[in-house]
Amino acid sequence: MKYADVILPLSLANSYTYRIPQDMQAALVAGCSVIVHFGKRRYYTAIVLEVHNRQPQSTLEVKEIYALLDASPVLRRPQLRFWQWLSEYYLCKLGDVYKAALPSGLKLESETAVSCIKDFEAQFPLRPAEQAVLDAFSDGQKLTVSELEKKTGLRNVVSTLSVLLTYGAVEVQEELKKGFAPKLETYVSLSDEYRGHDALQKAFDLLKRAHKQELLLVAYLDLSHILNPTLATEVTKKELLQQSECSVSVLDGLVKRGILKYYDKEVGRLQVHISRLQPPQPLSPDQEKAYADIHESFKIKDVCLLHGITSSGKTEIYIRLISEVLSLNRQVLYLLPEIAITTQITNRLAKVFGDKLLVYHSKYSDNERVEVWNKLRAEKKPLLILGVRSSLFLPFYDLGLVIVDEEHEPGYKQQDPAPRYHARNAAIMLANMHGAKTLLGSATPSLDSYFNALTGKYGLVSLNLRYGNTQMPQIIPVNVKELKRKKIMKDALFSPILIDKITEALNNDEQVILFQNRRGFAPVIECKSCGWVPHCVNCDVSLTFHKFRNQLVCHYCGYTYQLPPVCPECRESDLKMMGVGTEKVEEEIASLFPAAKIGRLDFDTARTRTAYERIIDDFDGGKISILIGTQMVSKGLDFGNVSVVGIINADSLLNYPDFRAHERAYQLMVQVSGRAGRRDKSGTVILQTTQPEHPLIQMVQRFAYQEMAKMQLTERSMFRYPPYYRLIVVVLRSRNEAVLQEQSLLFAAKLREKLGDRVLGPVSPPVTRVQSLHIKKIVLKIEISANISLVRKLLEAVQHEMQMNSAYKQLLVHFDVDPA
Repeated sequence: MKYADVILPLSLANSYTYRIPQDMQAALVAGCSVIVHFGKRRYYTAIVLEVHNRQPQSTLEVKEIYALLDASPVLRRPQLRFWQWLSEYYLCKLGDVYKAALPSGLKLESETAVSCIKDFEAQFPLRPAEQAVLDAFSDGQKLTVSELEKKTGLRNVVSTLSVLLTYGAVEVQEELKKGFAPKLETYVSLSDEYRGHDALQKAFDLLKRAHKQELLLVAYLDLSHILNPTLATEVTKKELLQQSECSVSVLDGLVKRGILKYYDKEVGRLQVHISRLQPPQPLSPDQEKAYADIHESFKIKDVCLLHGITSSGKTEIYIRLISEVLSLNRQVLYLLPEIAITTQITNRLAKVFGDKLLVYHSKYSDNERVEVWNKLRAEKKPLLILGVRSSLFLPFYDLGLVIVDEEHEPGYKQQDPAPRYHARNAAIMLANMHGAKTLLGSATPSLDSYFNALTGKYGLVSLNLRYGNTQMPQIIPVNVKELKRKKIMKDALFSPILIDKITEALNNDEQVILFQNRRGFAPVIECKSCGWVPHCVNCDVSLTFHKFRNQLVCHYCGYTYQLPPVCPECRESDLKMMGVGTEKVEEEIASLFPAAKIGRLDFDTARTRTAYERIIDDFDGGKISILIGTQMVSKGLDFGNVSVVGIINADSLLNYPDFRAHERAYQLMVQVSGRAGRRDKSGTVILQTTQPEHPLIQMVQRFAYQEMAKMQLTERSMFRYPPYYRLIVVVLRSRNEAVLQEQSLLFAAKLREKLGDRVLGPVSPPVTRVQSLHIKKIVLKIEISANISLVRKLLEAVQHEMQMNSAYKQLLVHFDVDPA
């Protein structure tokens, strides 16, 4: 008897053993996807972890695998090993990794289906809702719950179905639903009986009185070249209608006559439309040196950090390295921290690599992501995959190079749900499993990577000149506290020098970027009379006012309600708006420069891929003169006509309760400053602050990265923070605050028994309640040399001991390794 251990897409640590039916035994191997029955009435797509002959040591019945989805493995070597490493290092369940790894289109889902009992006769009058549900069924038809809700217009059809079930009027069963649907396109072809010159003449004789159909047939012959077999090509329905300028009814008429016919054909969604590929740009002497240094580094190191200042031309070096790896018939993964950056770089890479480029991220439809997955699984071709952190899970054939661009970005760290992995570190491990090299690139490297480079773990290559010898922008700190004291600014957002620089840029047909790292109009609303501040009902945060929607919004859970006309506490109408968001900046700048074309780039305006691309294209094409945005505008974008950057409030970046606050503030300010003057002239950055003498502001002004790194590393060594120690945060959440307090103290005490002063807390985070759950955190500071598997065993042992306590079951607990 053969058995298979399978992984389920559930938050479960274990694999589960199933019997393999006789007819599947020859085809089933590790990495295949199968359908299994799990629980009372549910079916899941499982991944085979191992095939073996070991009899399970269990008194329970061993279920049989229900179906084999695909005879060829859905995973490639070494994906399962990579999944297991992620599970072990980031202290999460293997099922969590599976849920994150595969696009949902590759999973069969169990969906409730309902059918009507034919012979049912009601013994008494049914309610209108009950009758509406029964009337929705045709003979023998099965409908899902969601389909019934659409057909009947009932909001909650489940309660009605429950009643009908007790009457015996309907029956419910679980049916498997296929997630991925291939994209089909309708094509047109000439019917077989009308092929050939004589047969075609008969067709035209039939159309003597149907002038439009005759014109459409001529258009088809012209497009298809069907009379010349060497040039013959397929014609889509859409293409034919556009070329002929005829309506669908005219084409349908030809099909009814039997002259033309329709057929559907599966087409890919991944075509890159580039008419002519361009060769890579020649490298400058400084880039050539960096390129050669990277090669030398890769001879002795598997990982190299490229520290290149903004606009130094790191992307051209990446392109040269990618070309080299593709020529060796190997694959390349190019990682970016966020979807936002992919638009510009996609166009740039497509011009060089054409159809060798694939793009993979969550703003693509599920069907598009499945096509990328299937293309990689089916083909052993040299391909370049551009994606965000989820692209680490793709089935690569043979990775030769992984590029982690903007490697310092916190967007590489997955927050929720599990696995809470850091894509940069996971990429290094994945590359190692493939025998590939990893190149980390940034103008402001993370201190973790920079420390690894300084200590010899990584190679280090520097690129210190901007491409074309363009000068770094001039950064001018402006003391807004002093300007307000002298009543020069008063309630204004912009200093006089910033207004002057914007005016000068607009007069010269140049562009401006204004950076404010808060979206919305006002972060806080307060009643002047009684001090009332609107708070979220689910989270322990004040609500942000969004003027465009006239709503108060929670940026943690999405809770909204309309801004009240008067204070609900004292009934006064004097509500004061405090703080500044991007909407407020946009309103103020529009009043100062009414003739300027203004755009805003934040989460509210760029929720979809097309919206983001439109804003970026409009700014790149000169349709927008002033772009206002959050940190989205700082992330690796390349605009040649930006001469002025304004940082509206630098202090908000400095004053944050996090040991990485100054590192992040430096990175953000330098990155957004780097958007200015990227071509043939130096730009200007106006940095508004109340602390112009602050050491970090001074370092930003001088672009003194090494000085900042030395200062921060010294502090972290003293206080036992990364990169000298590894942090593991135990996050405990519960609706019951008293139980959370008691159990978190007990958990920390048990950890302290084994780990001593390495355990800090429990402490409350800055936001103590999110989505109705109170939060406590226990921080572990573990020596960097410690074995993570031993730490995992210790944490699991303490958690198992805690689970003996019934009160602990009221908590949600997870571990966050290397928190961002």
